[in-house]
Amino acid sequence: MLALVDGNNFYCSCERVFQPWLKHRPVVVLSNNDGCAIARSDEAKALGIKMGAPWFKIRHFEEDAGLVALSANFALYGDMSDRMMTLAAGLGHAQEVYSIDESFIDVSAIPGDLVRRARIIRRRIHQWIGIPTCIGIGPTKTLAKLANAIAKSAERKPGSYPAHHAQICHLGACNAQELADLLQATEVGDVWGVGRRIGAQLRAQGVHTALDLQRMNPAAAKVGWSVVLEKTVRELNGVPCIEFEDEPPAKQQIACTRSFGHPITELQDLQEAITEFACRAAEKLRRQNSHTGHIMAFIRTSPFREKDPQYSRSASIPLPSPTSDSAHITQAACAILKHIYRPGYRYAKAGVMLMDLQPATRQQMTLDLDEEMPENRIRLMQAMDEVNQRFGRGTLHLASAGTAGRHRAWSMKQERRSPGFTTDWGGLACVNNDGSV
Repeated sequence: MLALVDGNNFYCSCERVFQPWLKHRPVVVLSNNDGCAIARSDEAKALGIKMGAPWFKIRHFEEDAGLVALSANFALYGDMSDRMMTLAAGLGHAQEVYSIDESFIDVSAIPGDLVRRARIIRRRIHQWIGIPTCIGIGPTKTLAKLANAIAKSAERKPGSYPAHHAQICHLGACNAQELADLLQATEVGDVWGVGRRIGAQLRAQGVHTALDLQRMNPAAAKVGWSVVLEKTVRELNGVPCIEFEDEPPAKQQIACTRSFGHPITELQDLQEAITEFACRAAEKLRRQNSHTGHIMAFIRTSPFREKDPQYSRSASIPLPSPTSDSAHITQAACAILKHIYRPGYRYAKAGVMLMDLQPATRQQMTLDLDEEMPENRIRLMQAMDEVNQRFGRGTLHLASAGTAGRHRAWSMKQERRSPGFTTDWGGLACVNNDGSV
C-alpha cells in the first residue's frame, strides 16, 4: 500500500506561511524573469487564470480583482519542501520524493487505521510548517495518485466526489462498488500518465472515464497506444507496475537554462552567463556522483520580439574524457558559445546541457592515456561545493562568470521576489507587538 502526500498549491502556500495577508487573496507565482504563472492559488484559478498564462496578459487582475503576483523564490520553496518531506516520512517505512511538493510513502503492513494516521501527519505538517496537504492512499502508485486527486477535488469542489474523501482518500479501503463509482466520476484525462493528447484519443474510442480505462484489455492498451498505458491499466486494477524508488535515479541529462532579465548583445555578457550555467550544471552533476562526456550549449533571441532580427543556434562537442570539473565543462561550453555567437542580435536566453552521463566510478580513458581527474582537482570541486552550500550560491565561482560587484546584464528579472524567510537572516519574519508580521 502506498500513500501520496502532496502540498496544496505549494509555491503559493509557502508564500502565505510568512505573509498571512495573502490568505484568501488571489495569488500567482511567476516563472524566472516574471514571465508567466507557474503556480496559482484557488482564488486565482477561480478568476480563470491558466497555468503558464503570460504575466502581461493577466496583470490587469491586479486592479480588477486584487491579484498578487510574486517572483519565484526557489530557495524558500526548496527549504520548505525539505521540512515537509521530513514530516511526511513519518507516515510509513520508506519515502520516494517524487517532486518538490509530492512524495510517495510506503505504508505496507502499517498497523491500525491508515486514514487516522494520515490525518495526524497532515495535521502535523500544517501545524508545524503551515503547508496544507492532501493525502491519497492506494495499492499502486497510479491509484495513490488518483486518490490524492480525489481528496483535493472533494475539498475544493463540493459535490465532485463524496465529502468524506476530502483531504484524505483511501482507495484501498473502498469496496468494489465504491471504487467503481469513484473511477466512473473521474475523467480519463485526469488519470496519472494519460494526459490531454492520449485522453482525447481514448475518448474518441469510447473510453471516457477512469472506470472505462480500468476495464480496458491491457494488451489492447499496449497495441493501440504504448506499454506505458498498459501499465496504467494494470495499476488501476491494483497490480503494481511502477516501482517504488526510495533513492531517486540519476538523471540522464542535466540542463541549466535561463531567460535574461534584459536582452544582451555582448559576447562577454554571454560568456558570464554560460559560465554560471555550466557551473550550476556541474554542481548538480557532482551531487549525483556522475561525469559528463558531451556538452551542448545554445543561445537565442526572443520570438516574442517580432521586430527584432531572429537568431537561434546550438552546438555540442564531445569531451576527451568524462569529467565533473566545473572548469573543464565551462571551457567546453564557452568554446561552443564562441563558435555559435553572432554579433548584431539581442539575445534573450541561453543554456548549457550535460549529456552522455555516466557514474563517476566508471573511467573512460582516451587513446593518449590521459590521467583521470587529478585528486587536487577533485578536492577543489568539493571545496567549492561546500563553501557555496554553506555561505550561499556564488560565494566561490570561476573568474569567467564576472565579478560579484559588476552589474550583470543577463541577470534574471525578479522584481516581486519575497525575502528568504528561512534561508537568510536578513529575511526572517518579525512579529510586531500588534501581531503583524
